[in-house]
Amino acid sequence: MPEGAPGPSDLRRLAVLFLRLGITAFGGPAAHIAMMEDEVVKRRRWLTREEFLDLPGATQLIPGPNSTELAIHIGHLRGAWPGLLVAGTCFILPAAFLVTAIAWGYLRFGRLPEAEGILYGVKPVIIVVVLQALWRFGRSALKSRPLVALALLVTAGSLAGLHELVVLFAAGAASMAMRLGWGRAGGGLACIAPLGAAIAGAPAAAASAPVAFGLWPLFLFFLKVGSVLFGSGYVLLAFLRADLVERWKWLTEGQLLDAVAVGQLTPGPVFTTATFIGYLLAGGVGAAVATIGIFLPAFVFVAISGPLVPRVRRSALAGAFLDGINVGSLALMALVTVQLARVALIDAVTVLLAVACAVLLFRCRG
Repeated sequence: MPEGAPGPSDLRRLAVLFLRLGITAFGGPAAHIAMMEDEVVKRRRWLTREEFLDLPGATQLIPGPNSTELAIHIGHLRGAWPGLLVAGTCFILPAAFLVTAIAWGYLRFGRLPEAEGILYGVKPVIIVVVLQALWRFGRSALKSRPLVALALLVTAGSLAGLHELVVLFAAGAASMAMRLGWGRAGGGLACIAPLGAAIAGAPAAAASAPVAFGLWPLFLFFLKVGSVLFGSGYVLLAFLRADLVERWKWLTEGQLLDAVAVGQLTPGPVFTTATFIGYLLAGGVGAAVATIGIFLPAFVFVAISGPLVPRVRRSALAGAFLDGINVGSLALMALVTVQLARVALIDAVTVLLAVACAVLLFRCRG
């Protein structure tokens, strides 16, 4: 790593690398992380393998898009504060511009038979991709019977009307309680009783006043999502559907699925789904507002958390809280996937497409 202030050549190398990755990094966060390791450890030797392996774990401790935060961490280590901004921005911008162009075409041609045919075939595939991610994440997140029970309670809470943020943080708190109470009277399962009580009172908290559309509410919504969303980018589905489709009626179910499909089929962060939605709602300005809102917290959290990560990672309670957040995220993903499948799987052809895709994915990547 360079000593002292980064020079223009350091920042130029960061910009070139992350612009290229932003254009070519298909395949989701796991693929992005592998590509970054290849570039900064094997090819350029900017970091040792040990230094690099600390970074993905650091991104798990803060909300936001993991692969984008990894790019920001690398930029910070390589080029200090200017490097942080250069690496993160260059990784995000290519996907954001591409998604904006696709959104423009979607609004102009989306109702033509040709475009409808493409989306008709893509939606079932997206549902299966999310299911495959659920299977992969579930095997690591559901590590014990209390955590399985917690996942079921989270699902019940969401169905009963609890807000997604309440569900996630209640799950994290319940997991911490299980860690503190493990082995005591009542065992770990007794520690999730407060979450069950919260679910029983959910109908009173379920009502949510509709929000009139505007650029400021759009920015605040995506800023909130970027500030609290742990886990995979697929968890984004639960937040988008709950507020933008169900509560505020800014989008339809079909538009949400199309936005997710675009985020999956383009390189770079899956969170550029927000860019697509922003363009649908308010054109180019809306795309910029939504993109800034959802990615801004990642820069702030990486800047703040960098020095604290070694101590936080050693905390058993912090690990337990994250276990709970991951379980809650998994349950929300499962619920919203079932709900969106009703829109995607509309006839025998779409069902057959989904089955064929599932066979291929689970055989090749399961």
